[in-house]
Amino acid sequence: MGLDRKTIDINTIEEPASLKFLYENPFGRILLKIATLPVFSVIAGTFLDSGLSKGFIKGFIEKNRIDMYDYGRSGSYKSFNDFFTRKIRENARLIDGDPYSLISPCDGKLTAFHIDDERIFDIKGSRYSVRDLLRSKQLAEEFGGGTALIFRLTVDDYHRYCYIDDGEKDDNIHIKGRLHTVQPIALRNTPVFVENSREYTVMDTEHFGRVIQMEVGALMVGKIKNHQRVCETKRGREKGMFLFGGSTIILFLKEGAARIDEEILENTENDLETVVKMGEKIGEASGRRP
Repeated sequence: MGLDRKTIDINTIEEPASLKFLYENPFGRILLKIATLPVFSVIAGTFLDSGLSKGFIKGFIEKNRIDMYDYGRSGSYKSFNDFFTRKIRENARLIDGDPYSLISPCDGKLTAFHIDDERIFDIKGSRYSVRDLLRSKQLAEEFGGGTALIFRLTVDDYHRYCYIDDGEKDDNIHIKGRLHTVQPIALRNTPVFVENSREYTVMDTEHFGRVIQMEVGALMVGKIKNHQRVCETKRGREKGMFLFGGSTIILFLKEGAARIDEEILENTENDLETVVKMGEKIGEASGRRP
């Protein structure tokens, strides 16, 4: 399955001086408690929804080297958030046509982790309990021995995401929290995914069984917008979007549900994130084909 995809070495990502101060300086950590309060993202979000924010769009595109070819609109955005949540042009993200292929729900930088029998997985020294993430002992017990797929979205990524398979979904479950950045420096110093505001959906899928998809907000991401509540899911159908900032999607798969691409597993072992696009094949169903 190896495609020799582009990778990012987690250990060489340049961290802004401001984040180093907030996460690694004692005085900075005091300010961090204030900066990660949701109220600050709400205030920022209000400004970014207004027409006053349009002047930031051009500089943002240039600074982050965003290729606007993939997007149908070249301008005339009402606000910065209107630009940030822009839709991709038709056929710019093709959904893998094999229903047994496990697809990426989003653009992002992917790592894959084994969930041990204690329902724990480890990211860069931070141990995450599935029970703490979901706040459900019953759900956590279902995923012991399974896989957690972490998709880290950065500001240059497409910030809409899709369903990975046909099936049915329960209502969205929202958990209030803070809004840390999802940059590696935060993951090293803080249990980000447990502390951050997040929303998850339990899905019963045709080819991968019971799957949980969780959207995690981040610094300056005050809103996770899922479009549907209880409904039938359709592979590749848009599930929702993030407003401004970096963010994360986590897929929880049960033991034996899918075989993840060996290249992705090897990259994770070597502290490399694998760059993937929405709809791209990242594994396949473990069940036998008819």
